[in-house]
Amino acid sequence: MTHPLFRDDAYLRSAPARVLEITEEGGIVLDSTIFYPTSGGQPGDSGVLSWQGASLEIATSVKGSGNTIVLLPAEPAPLPGVGQQVQQKLNWDRRHRHMRVHTALHLLSVVIPLPVTGGSIAADKGRLDFDMAEAPEDKDALQEALNQLIGCNMHVTTEWISDAELDAQPDLVKTMSVQPPRGSGQVRLVRIGLGDETADLQPCGGTHVANTSEIGRVRLGKIEKKGRQNRRVYLHLE
Repeated sequence: MTHPLFRDDAYLRSAPARVLEITEEGGIVLDSTIFYPTSGGQPGDSGVLSWQGASLEIATSVKGSGNTIVLLPAEPAPLPGVGQQVQQKLNWDRRHRHMRVHTALHLLSVVIPLPVTGGSIAADKGRLDFDMAEAPEDKDALQEALNQLIGCNMHVTTEWISDAELDAQPDLVKTMSVQPPRGSGQVRLVRIGLGDETADLQPCGGTHVANTSEIGRVRLGKIEKKGRQNRRVYLHLE
């Protein structure tokens, strides 16, 4: 098992770890990692591993078997050995952009309160697919409402509830295509805002900014038709 340090603190930029395994494909499994693995529409993190005078560029990270996270080298190179102590360092600018986009997409699902059928995140933009028969009449009004929410400088926090508690509150799940992970007995929630002033609360395992002020202003891009009941809405960082 790899302990996901990013889940405890999304702002960790570097951390030590120990190599647990080298996979048949040449991936590196650590006992703990700051690298978020590709999932939920968010790309895996990139960065650098270093040890005893050597270093290795990590192109991305993915989920492995048995709750492990596998770091994938950018190109063939000498690898650390099992048991080796290493230092991991994130490509922080790229990760922080993912955090900004991901948090902004949560708020997009607030100003467009419809079921979400898909989504993806990149370093400069993201998109959500909605169960929406017709395109919004006033995209500029949606953009302004979204930027007003971002400008409220709301704290972003996480909490945990049981599977049973989630079952009792099915409206928390906005995504139709991806269901929250089950099996551990607990589900992670991301809350934007505090108490009665909560703007959004939904299950999510991704990384987010600590306050919406970090997102900055965003722009809504094109809205594409992706089926009779589906519209794809693009969001861009400015």
